[in-house]
Amino acid sequence: MLPIIYGLLSALTWGAGDFTGGLAARRTGALRAVFYGEIIGLAAVLALSYLDNQPVPPAMVWGLTTLAGALGTIGLLLLYHSMTTGLMSIATPVSALLAAVLPVIVGAATEGFPSLWTFVGFGFALAAVWMISQGRDGVTDILSHIADLKLPLLAGIGFGLYFVLMNLATQETSLFWPMVGSRSGGMLVLTVFMILRREPLTVAKGSWSVIFLNGTLDILGNGFFILAGQTGRMDVSAVLGALYPGGTVLLAWIFLHERLSRNQWIGIAFSLAAILLMTI
Repeated sequence: MLPIIYGLLSALTWGAGDFTGGLAARRTGALRAVFYGEIIGLAAVLALSYLDNQPVPPAMVWGLTTLAGALGTIGLLLLYHSMTTGLMSIATPVSALLAAVLPVIVGAATEGFPSLWTFVGFGFALAAVWMISQGRDGVTDILSHIADLKLPLLAGIGFGLYFVLMNLATQETSLFWPMVGSRSGGMLVLTVFMILRREPLTVAKGSWSVIFLNGTLDILGNGFFILAGQTGRMDVSAVLGALYPGGTVLLAWIFLHERLSRNQWIGIAFSLAAILLMTI
């Protein structure tokens, strides 16, 4: 049960982080919200690494985690860009689904196939990711946009590689130092991107509290994902972590009174079924 619990906690905290990140983006812009959230997360894991007094991991771990952080951030930037081209209803479910599928494929190749009930649970979870990530109108025109899916697909590959590389790098090491590596990789990509775009660094008044909450929740999600992978299978931790859109839409429903579509409610039901199946 421990990997299931950690995987669910990663989904919940990542979902809450995306919710608060959305609030911060509305106030001060998406890029600046992500950039300062990354800085807060990096400062937090640096402090925790020193307080934990764990040995510094070898160069291989640093390389893999830095690459994972860079690829995950590139995926995020590609996802944001695809949303600006009018593909928002398609971009999110496509990227989220591929991010979950890739670790399942790698996990089957490296760890063998999971139990039958867990495998069926994967099916429900992947369906849940797709349904929950859709907008209110659902994905109804995906066939007419096949040629335009390259950015969401690349974003999903970036997210999926983050899951795979972080799991590979953190099997026999401490919890916090790998997150320093991944945050550093993400910060490098964001800094270069913001310099190239000449993005202003000013933050809107009253935004720091929600940015701080976003950075804290996101780093908690990363920590729970690492713990899930250290105590169980990579595919289980990645698929459960990929359910994070469920936390986001539920918080938007509770606090912003946003209506959930029928597809999203079905997706939430599928996610609960997936969790039950994985615990058998």
